Amino acid sequence: MTVHMVNGSGIAVEEVWRTDRPVRSGAWGEAVFSEDGELLFYAARLGPQPIYRERVRELYENALRFTWERGYTDLVRMWNLIGDITGPNAEGAEIYRDFCVGRAEAFATWEAQFPQLPAATGIGTLSPGIDLCFLATKQGRTVHLENPRQTPAYQYPSRYGPRSPSFARATFLHGEQTSSLFVSGTASILGEDTAHAGDIERQTLETLRNIDVLVGRDNLSRHGLHGYGYAVQDLDQVKVYVRDPEHIATVRDICAQTFHSETEIAYFNVGVCRPDLLVEIEGVCR
Repeated sequence: MTVHMVNGSGIAVEEVWRTDRPVRSGAWGEAVFSEDGELLFYAARLGPQPIYRERVRELYENALRFTWERGYTDLVRMWNLIGDITGPNAEGAEIYRDFCVGRAEAFATWEAQFPQLPAATGIGTLSPGIDLCFLATKQGRTVHLENPRQTPAYQYPSRYGPRSPSFARATFLHGEQTSSLFVSGTASILGEDTAHAGDIERQTLETLRNIDVLVGRDNLSRHGLHGYGYAVQDLDQVKVYVRDPEHIATVRDICAQTFHSETEIAYFNVGVCRPDLLVEIEGVCR
């Protein structure tokens, strides 16, 4: 899957997920997938639409049906890459809110099969339309986490849209040798409200504090994951999304002071899911 973003370097960023098991890849309708018997990766694209909710519901229902029928009963990590994310649809509604309606309706239809929402990112791209991709696994390997500093996204009040966003703050994946904690796209939100509007430095620091609490030992123990615990510095495979190009240098400097020198970090200049959010960060702890 190719996604149109700008990273400022002029060099394409490539992400490859590897497994030591035999891989089978194929196409299903307009979607593509790869699986190794334990993990499934699925990707599909929805072209530009005047109104998205109905087509997004179909996109998600098709994806969930395919995943369930192949025996991958636990969703691990989803990415939703949305063109003009805070722009208007044909009715004047924000495209992200329009998208959230379709996604929520699909999850409601498949609630019996997928009762737990996974970690996810909803972020802007520079091309119209929506790209969806995700990882799923076999039953009993995932634990989905919330953050005590933040209201669960699926409980946001109606002022943030007619249907709340459908994701958890993180998902822990038990592995045979190495376990992983997938951190959702995280921003400067306390409770349900944007914190430090207009201040890129404070928003970046608040975002990093949110991640630090989310992945910490106390929060993992709260979710039954005793003996595990990380710090924000343990995050790797980091993606940093910055709304305004003039803020990228500031965010880079803060991240350079936070993360280890060998941490893999990619920066992208794209829209974030609220007009007053300036930065969003995601990654993986192992």
